[in-house]
Amino acid sequence: MTPDQVLAEPRRGRAYWHTALTLAVLVAVACLARRHWPVLETGAVRLAVADQGWLLVAAAATLATWPCAALAQQGAVPHRLPRGRLVAAQFASSAANQMLPAGLGAGAVNLRFLMRCGLSLSGAATALAVKGTAGAVMRGALIAVLVTACPGVLHLPYVGAGHLLAGCAFTACAVAVLAGPLWGRCRPALAPVRTHIAAVHGRPARATALWGGSLAFVTLHCGVLVAVTRAVALPLAPARVALLYLAASTAAALLPTPGGLGSLDAALAFALTAVGAPGAAAASAVLGYRLLTVWLPLLPGLLVLAVLVRRRAL
Repeated sequence: MTPDQVLAEPRRGRAYWHTALTLAVLVAVACLARRHWPVLETGAVRLAVADQGWLLVAAAATLATWPCAALAQQGAVPHRLPRGRLVAAQFASSAANQMLPAGLGAGAVNLRFLMRCGLSLSGAATALAVKGTAGAVMRGALIAVLVTACPGVLHLPYVGAGHLLAGCAFTACAVAVLAGPLWGRCRPALAPVRTHIAAVHGRPARATALWGGSLAFVTLHCGVLVAVTRAVALPLAPARVALLYLAASTAAALLPTPGGLGSLDAALAFALTAVGAPGAAAASAVLGYRLLTVWLPLLPGLLVLAVLVRRRAL
């Protein structure tokens, strides 16, 4: 067996696992949709007669998400990237993300784009990791702020003293191992990452773009759902809707379906109905959000992806 075949085996196994999990989630969602079809049908009708002004606001917020993603990506790279192709790559990557699970589509498109812009494979991967980390940090910070502003919306599970002590002991052991024998081996590999992060944060404009773009991106997605709930006359406070969106999308990320297909829809609907929203209104809000952020941009995004590939921008 050749080295390439040896490397291909685990990749093939992961692909099979992702495919099986995706199919299982889609089958479960299809069963739920069939069971609750009258509610979904009523939600679609309600969306069709929704407030057009608020839907336009939601559409404008959706359009603004791609420049914000481009801004965050530029902030994660020390040297300047071509603006037009950068925004186009973010638009194309959002479409590619609907084809592969766990963000693999978007990651592959952005990796190829950064490499075409002159970054090495390790440099491009580091830039993507920096952008992803900044996005996760800003999402966590926004959740913390909204939890404080909206107490009682999220109910955290009770953690007993035994579980807490076990978690602390595990964390202490992990830190001891990482700080001991593994640190000497990991330090040379982490040196380029530290250099990259220092180069980005050594330029205030890049750091502002990275963190500001990451915050704006997640805030705009919250804004899209808030505007759609207003359009369908769902009586929930904007801060509460934003917190529910962040909680639902974070939970849906645990199921690596392409673009959160099925998992995010179910999590959002459950979150909205859990705080008292009528089933039809919640279905309308979820359908509107997914229509604007996924289904309408999908075909144009795939066309842009094809153009970028044809012009060797990816």
